[in-house]
Amino acid sequence: MFLIMLQYIRPVAAIEHYMEAHTAFLQKYYDSGRFILSGRRKPRSGAVILCNASSRKEVEEIMSEDPLEKYQLALYEIIEFEPTGYANTLGK
Repeated sequence: MFLIMLQYIRPVAAIEHYMEAHTAFLQKYYDSGRFILSGRRKPRSGAVILCNASSRKEVEEIMSEDPLEKYQLALYEIIEFEPTGYANTLGK
């Protein structure tokens, strides 16, 4: 499992310009079962994605498709972890 922390490096107006394409990117990986959840950081300085992937290389390949990566609008920190518990309410 991977936690992906996005940090915007351009003004939010530049991010907004690519948000529709970014949302389509997210949906593609929700549909494939790779993304579990995502959301904006508060204050709005970036985002967080929880990703179920087999390797860091797979995560890097997935994230290379993100318009925010393609247009150098965000930096990414990828943190691998092994879940040992979860709440039954996840996703509700």
